[in-house]
Amino acid sequence: MEDEVDRLVAAWRRERPDLDVEPLEVLSRVSRLARHLDRARRTAFAEHGLEPWEFDVLTALRRAGSPYQLSPGQLLTQTLVTSGTMTNRIDRLTGKGLVVRLPDPDDRRGVLVRLTDEGRDKADQALAGLLGHERELLARLSAAQQGQLAALLRALVAPFDRAG
Repeated sequence: MEDEVDRLVAAWRRERPDLDVEPLEVLSRVSRLARHLDRARRTAFAEHGLEPWEFDVLTALRRAGSPYQLSPGQLLTQTLVTSGTMTNRIDRLTGKGLVVRLPDPDDRRGVLVRLTDEGRDKADQALAGLLGHERELLARLSAAQQGQLAALLRALVAPFDRAG
C-alpha cells in the first residue's frame, strides 16, 4: 500500500540522492496524521459547540476531579498558554456559564476557576465525541498494533516532555 509520503520520499531520493531522507518516512507521516487528527478534533468539538481551546480548559478542570477547580496558574501549566491568554479564556468561558471564578480560601488575592455543572456536562460529552472520532482514525490498526504504536510514540515524545 503506497501513500503520499512514499511518493514524496521517492521524489527526494531521485532529486537529492546525496541526502538521507529516511526521517521523512516517519516524521512526514506523523505530521500528516497530526493534520488529520486536528481536523477530527475540531469536528468533534464543533459538534458540542466548543473551540479546541475551550475543550482544553474545560477538560483540564474536569481531570482535576471534584470539585473540578484549579488556579489560573495551574491551568497555565496544563494548557501551555500565557497568563493574558488564560485570563481572556477564563473570561469567555465565564460568559458562557461554563466556569465560575471563586476566591481562593488559601490566598486572599487568588482565585480558583471551577467548572459549572453545564461546563462539566459539555466537557464529558465533547470527550466522548472526540474518542469516537479518534477510534475511527485508529480503526485500521489492531489493538496490538495500537499498543505498539503508542509505545513507539511515547519513546519518541517523552524526551521532549521532560525537557519542556
